Amino acid sequence: MEVSNEAEAYNLCNTYAFRKGFSIRKGNIRRDAQNNVRQRDYFCSKEGFQSDEDLCEVKKVRRLDTRTGCKALIRFTVDNGIWKISHINLDHNHEFAKPEERQFLRSGRHIPRVRAGILGPKVDESTRPTKSYSYLGKKFGNAENVGSTNQDCLNYLQRNKEEMLEGGDGQSLINYFKHKQMEDPSFFYTVQVDQFNRITNYFWRDGRSKLDYDCFGDVVCFDTTFRTKKYNLICAPFVGVNHHCKNVLFGCAFVSDESTDSFIWLFETFLESMGYKQPKTIFTDVGNAMANAIAVMLRETRHRLCIWHISKNATQYIGSHYSNHEFKEHFNKCFHDCLTEAEFESTWNDLIRKFNLESNSWLQELYSLREKWCPAFSLDTFTANIRSSNRGESITSTFHQISTKTMDLIGLVQHYEKKTKVVRSAELEEDFRCKNGMPHLRANSGIFKHAASEYTIKMYSFFENELMSIFGVRMIEVGNDGNQYIYEAIEEGHPRVYIIEYNSATSMVSCSCKLFESIGLLCRHALKVLDLKNFTSIPTRYIVKRWTKGAKKRIVESSHLYESSYKMGKSAQSLRLSELMHEGNNVFSIGSLCDSGTRIVKQKLVEAMKLLESDEETTSTQGNLNKVDDQFVRDVLLDN
Repeated sequence: MEVSNEAEAYNLCNTYAFRKGFSIRKGNIRRDAQNNVRQRDYFCSKEGFQSDEDLCEVKKVRRLDTRTGCKALIRFTVDNGIWKISHINLDHNHEFAKPEERQFLRSGRHIPRVRAGILGPKVDESTRPTKSYSYLGKKFGNAENVGSTNQDCLNYLQRNKEEMLEGGDGQSLINYFKHKQMEDPSFFYTVQVDQFNRITNYFWRDGRSKLDYDCFGDVVCFDTTFRTKKYNLICAPFVGVNHHCKNVLFGCAFVSDESTDSFIWLFETFLESMGYKQPKTIFTDVGNAMANAIAVMLRETRHRLCIWHISKNATQYIGSHYSNHEFKEHFNKCFHDCLTEAEFESTWNDLIRKFNLESNSWLQELYSLREKWCPAFSLDTFTANIRSSNRGESITSTFHQISTKTMDLIGLVQHYEKKTKVVRSAELEEDFRCKNGMPHLRANSGIFKHAASEYTIKMYSFFENELMSIFGVRMIEVGNDGNQYIYEAIEEGHPRVYIIEYNSATSMVSCSCKLFESIGLLCRHALKVLDLKNFTSIPTRYIVKRWTKGAKKRIVESSHLYESSYKMGKSAQSLRLSELMHEGNNVFSIGSLCDSGTRIVKQKLVEAMKLLESDEETTSTQGNLNKVDDQFVRDVLLDN
């Protein structure tokens, strides 16, 4: 017989043992050099003999000696992720439990999901465990058919109470959110409850996150790999990339399960909190429920799979191959170096054939999702370079403590807030460096100076690398109709040919490598053409604001956001309010640094209010709103 993982192997053995009338326990385990399980034994619980114990040692409970030296066992051998029974000994040296006694077998005493589902809705804190056990007995005919004891019911109910969100804890978190909202009027939070009015899902973000999303919300990484230790909730942060190529946090959620309904609720809530502006691209781990929710709620967004998660899963499903340098080189080529679909198909087929992986189910599933991770299928998709593996490692280093610390919900939120402060402090430090210094230029002229004045220090280093690489590009002109030029380029030591198109009338340039479309920086091939045409600065259309020093200055809502918001019923006033909040946040932050700054801001606010009161359009609009409010009140009074 074959199964696909250790849990299925244990359940198979345990089901067989329960039907026969004995209990099992896990035995010897063998692993390979990569720590993957190669062999696992399951013993009869009566295997071996109890070791002698110190009778002088004080123990609250002394367990019975139940060992008889039974030799029965079932051995599984693991090959390419498949668990196969390789050896079996069914000879026992003891009696089996009778049908009415099997409920007392240790490995068989558990609350199955079906029975837990029946027990859960019927039991509350006022219900005694004896009544719960009696209810299950009636449901399944008699106590022998329950498959567990009265004590097991008590243990289950206790665990269930611990795993469920405690009412006091959940309410305390809501109160904490309300307090944060009083401090920050732009703070947003919402909760979802189940059919029993129990809180199951949370989402929150502060006002700064909204401002950051307006600047850098074109690409989002949504991670669900972290779980809280106390309640086993999924901690799901929304992460982006700022103009320094560092993480920026857009918000966070606690989700009780990974169902499509939960994700639909979460994405809808996230969009509501962000003015219904959809990202261009979202990166996630593999998951059908999440993919279904994205298809429903983020129809304008391109769904991509995070390479870091795929690489991490590869060590689990193809660990023996993944440690092979030659295999890893072919495998990584599929993820990074294939620029055409034909090139990918050829590379993938060579990989599968060379290492005899035709029957590997994980690779088969990965191939079926190739359009979501292979660059050949999405060269024109903007990713902000978030698909790189170090991005996933960076997120993990930020949130791994969520999974290791036992904290209540408020503690978890405060932990997130501390991490947010660290992230924002790093951004502030980079802003200071960009404001007070310039990178060392390889050449103090032309495009180098222009790029250094526009880009942040981090992005300038990326751009400079591309600009210096033009010396390794060999290019020939293959077409020219007067305005439109076509060039073919190769890089020294590489056979791939790139096609570059340049229009002399509009100064538009494009390259088949699509680096500008995916990251927002001109590639070395396009820069080679601009250098050939004697450009001394970067054309304005090719300076993407999100990578510049002024990325967060004077944010103006794009026409796309107006259209999207219009569809969702978003008012123009809300859009103007969002723009004013961007400007005001910077002013208030600087003004609050000292008493003098605070006085200046207050003085100017008073002056601004006087100007608004004397502005004819503003007073007219406010008067019309007051009339509408008065009419609404009269209508309510008449109805009553």
